[in-house]
Amino acid sequence: MSIFARKPIAELLAHTEGEGGLARALGPASLTALGIGAIIGSGIFVMTGRVAADDAGPAVIVSFLVAGLACALAALCYAELASMVPVAGSAYTYAQAALGEIFAWMIGWDLVLEYAMSGACIASSWSHYFDELLRVAFGVRLPEIIASDPFSSQGRSIVNLPAVLVMGAVTWLLVVGIKQSARANAAMVAIKIAIVIFVIALGASFVSSSNLFGVPIEARKPVVDAASKWGLFASLGIDRSLVSVDDAIRSPFAPYGLSGIMLGSSIVFFAYLGFDCVSTHAEEAIRPKRDVPLAILASLVICTTLYVGVATVLTGMDPYPTIDTHAAAASAFRRRAEAGGGVFLRASAALIALGALAGMTSVLLVTFLGQARIFLAMARDGLLPRSLFASVHPRFRTPHRSTILTGAVTAVVAGFTPITKLEEMVNIGTLTAFSVVCVAVLVLRVRRPDEARAFRCPALFVVAPAGVLVNVVMMLFLPLDTWLRLFVWLALGLAIYFTYGRRSARLARRSGGGA
Repeated sequence: MSIFARKPIAELLAHTEGEGGLARALGPASLTALGIGAIIGSGIFVMTGRVAADDAGPAVIVSFLVAGLACALAALCYAELASMVPVAGSAYTYAQAALGEIFAWMIGWDLVLEYAMSGACIASSWSHYFDELLRVAFGVRLPEIIASDPFSSQGRSIVNLPAVLVMGAVTWLLVVGIKQSARANAAMVAIKIAIVIFVIALGASFVSSSNLFGVPIEARKPVVDAASKWGLFASLGIDRSLVSVDDAIRSPFAPYGLSGIMLGSSIVFFAYLGFDCVSTHAEEAIRPKRDVPLAILASLVICTTLYVGVATVLTGMDPYPTIDTHAAAASAFRRRAEAGGGVFLRASAALIALGALAGMTSVLLVTFLGQARIFLAMARDGLLPRSLFASVHPRFRTPHRSTILTGAVTAVVAGFTPITKLEEMVNIGTLTAFSVVCVAVLVLRVRRPDEARAFRCPALFVVAPAGVLVNVVMMLFLPLDTWLRLFVWLALGLAIYFTYGRRSARLARRSGGGA
């Protein structure tokens, strides 16, 4: 049996029928809320401050626009594929239909980085904002022994307990059912959008143009290794020919130059993770061919607008080198309160921290919803044990076993391991998946031109190649060690595929090529 065998779209659609299918309970508003729920979280509340302070300065605003462009190009491709194949599995399912089993497996394995491992990063950020809430509301801090993983705290802590507890609560809610999860998510999305708008509206009065355009370049944090901001370009020696471009762009607004903006975009890309999770819920959409593309595009436009607004406020309120890299939004208002801003600003800081917690909790809900459904699609094809990953609860109609397993593993990772480098791993894995989606939609447009498409990507033969180009360029700004970790991760995935997945896959059994 060829490892490049593709799966017919009709067969993919057949999986959604009968007892093995998921309950169709999501309308356009719920799907859009899921998209926003997956996007607005630790990225806007944490990444903005970190990238502004360390990598891009006020030009983090441009970094968000570059990352948003990459996502927009991929989103148009996702929308067409989701309208053709409204089945759980997202990029994995699309690769199965367009490129073949081996590519589908690798993308499915790659998506574990986007969904499950990003959950560990988000849970850790949740813990930081919970500590900030305790600080501004009650004047207390989390005991150090339970506030961080033991590695990041040099042994002063034994476990990041809040991260473990929030993962347990999210896992329980996801097992109970999609309707309950969607309702909880919708409520938290409403809260966090209100908080984000509140941050922009209140913070606008504290924005100073001198912070955006007047901080001297010399005030930036020391760049120990200038080549480090060029990522793989530096490892290949290409950065030397781009130094003049870097210097030409360098200014108080962009103190780290072009390399800082692009490195910033490859990092704040983490803030956009999850817009594609809408497509993982296509099987639970009431009218998937219409509502899924609409929800993908609507959620991305709304979130990009809010991101640019918050980035402008945070870099305008304080000089970028002084921005808190862990809880930027809440700490900015807390500082104003401590400087004599009064009770209102302190209450505002507490409200923002509470909204950030709601935002990150909703991201955890949606990303873990997506991860379980990707595992479900892979198990249906025999690439993963069906009894574990394709088992649907008879009452709740949710993939309960895989949800519990994923939640438990992620809780351990969030509670006991450092996650700084994991963020870069998550980004490079997701950028790879997005690039494959752009290729897959081109392949299907050529091979299956007559297939029904409720949504057709405009100017596809321009949009899809541009999507691949922008995503790959962002990947090249990530450091060599991140690439090496990706290769190790993919090599592990290939080992699992050839020792288990290929032999047990349904496609292999049907053609007599496997066990």
